[in-house]
Amino acid sequence: MRDRLVSFALPTAAFCGAFVPAGLSGATPNTLLGLTPAPAYIQAVAVGLLAAAGAWRAPKQRWPLFLIAAVDSVLRSPGFLLSVATYVAATSYRRPLHLMIYTAVASLLAAVPRPGDDVVSSLGGAPLFVWLPLVIGLWVGARRQVMAGLRERAERLEREQAALTERARAQERARIARDMHDVVAHRVSLMVLRAGALEINATDEKTAAEAELIRTTGKEALTQLRAVLGILGQADDERFQPQPLLADLDWLIDQSRSVGIPVKRRDEGTASELPVMVEHTAYRVVQEALTNIHSQVTSIY
Repeated sequence: MRDRLVSFALPTAAFCGAFVPAGLSGATPNTLLGLTPAPAYIQAVAVGLLAAAGAWRAPKQRWPLFLIAAVDSVLRSPGFLLSVATYVAATSYRRPLHLMIYTAVASLLAAVPRPGDDVVSSLGGAPLFVWLPLVIGLWVGARRQVMAGLRERAERLEREQAALTERARAQERARIARDMHDVVAHRVSLMVLRAGALEINATDEKTAAEAELIRTTGKEALTQLRAVLGILGQADDERFQPQPLLADLDWLIDQSRSVGIPVKRRDEGTASELPVMVEHTAYRVVQEALTNIHSQVTSIY
């Protein structure tokens, strides 16, 4: 909205500025090459339309507005149109050298005496029509750069915060999927094995049927659980505080032995204290291996 207002205000100010030159009130317009000039209001309309078209092209093409303002300053006493051009120069030029050259030329155009003007009034045109809009334009340009920097910083922080939130969400999904696979899938596979053993060793058909139903339901639950965990696990891994360690391996192995799977443990090398993450990783590797064995056994039934 602000950019639209500025793009509309500059042509309007340039058109209106053509009607308020310093020599328009009571002074006769300057002649050029001895020709009789047109009335002041006709000059103002023509210059105003040209200046509005030049201001509409600014700041992409500044030279049409600057050329019109310079010609207008030569033909008539400098006025508000030169101020509009100076404001555009102050807010659009990025190189100080270019702005210094423009300021020097504009100050010279504003300070040169015209026929019918005294030296004192001519010298006062530069501070009023060049230096004052120059200061205002520099302040507006600096404020615009500060606001743009703050806006860019806020957008960058917002993007970084969104990325951090998405990363944390993905890591949490991966942790949940991993823990559910390590814990829930392990327990459900044990339940299926126990149901299969009960089905084989049942003494009556009703118990065998119930055991078969439990085993079938457990296998379906394992299949659906793996599908859900596959969706949840589509994220980067994260480092989290481990809980089960190598000291819990005996309990994990006893769970498999209790359903009739022969598991032997053999430790080699000298026992030493390991980092917590290493012990947790070793525990998860053994648990995953046992879970795979449970899955292969359940597929036989």
